[in-house]
Amino acid sequence: MTLLVRPISPRLPRLFATSKRYRSTSNLDAAFLLSPRQAHEISDREQTVLLDASWFLPNSPRNPHAEFLAKRLPNAQFLDLDQVATPHELGLKHMMPEPHVFAEAMGKFGILPSSHVMIYDTQGVFSSPRALFMFRAYGHNKSSIINGGLPCWVDEGLPLQTEKPQIPESVSYPVPNLDRETIRGYEQMVSNSLLDPNKDTTYELVLDARSKERFTGSAPEPRPGLSSGHIPNSFSLPFNTFLQKHKSTIDGSEYTTFLPDDALRDALEAAVGREQAGLIIDGKKPVVTTCGSGMTAGVLWLGLKLLGVKNPALYDESWTGYAMRSESQIVRN
Repeated sequence: MTLLVRPISPRLPRLFATSKRYRSTSNLDAAFLLSPRQAHEISDREQTVLLDASWFLPNSPRNPHAEFLAKRLPNAQFLDLDQVATPHELGLKHMMPEPHVFAEAMGKFGILPSSHVMIYDTQGVFSSPRALFMFRAYGHNKSSIINGGLPCWVDEGLPLQTEKPQIPESVSYPVPNLDRETIRGYEQMVSNSLLDPNKDTTYELVLDARSKERFTGSAPEPRPGLSSGHIPNSFSLPFNTFLQKHKSTIDGSEYTTFLPDDALRDALEAAVGREQAGLIIDGKKPVVTTCGSGMTAGVLWLGLKLLGVKNPALYDESWTGYAMRSESQIVRN
């Protein structure tokens, strides 16, 4: 059945007032962000596909697939980021899938290269940016996230589905080319960390999305036995500093949306300084995002894209892959 939740406070439509972040830059690209109402208005169009890309930390009691089965956006499908991934020698999860793996998954979802893929998660903004990064890295630019995800959708009074999800008809999705300029590996990060940030023009500024305490080494990592600390010369920018919290008028739970652009810039400047932030935004300083496992680095990546940064990269293995290697230099301060 389709469950219709009641309309609520008028403050939410103002949150998503039309701005450049909600408009496509070309006929081939989609806007990075869609408000829930924008997504709802186009969700029944042909070749529009909704994906629930919810993911939780291993120590969380929540089960994203079980929650998807219980309720979801109408006609949505579940994208398991740990399954649509490439196995890693260190056992790391949700690593960027190989091209044929991505293509096979898209075909099973009924996604064509011309499909507009709208992605959401159940925390507001958490794992959906990582999924969007995957689509964009494979050149599927007709892809967006729903800002505020399922909780904001509910707060807007939009319908949910609770019956058993339907399996779409499979299609053939051509094997795409991965834009490898958007991905960083371990060796690249080590080489970059050995450069002098003040003298080497090829140095890439590294933004770490983990908490400040994990970054400095004063708090443990959630993964047992893994050292905390950070990559030499990297900067701390916790992913939640790019987000604003909201309290649901339905059940009082909290969820997140992206900050307005001016507040995003303020957060970036607070982390790296006004001069460095200006160079990043102007495309004069290359930048790489990282986090614990490559998930919330996607939040920083998308925040930078919203600020107009053209080619931010993401360290796929992130801290887990870096710190698991005994030869890695770890800074604690």
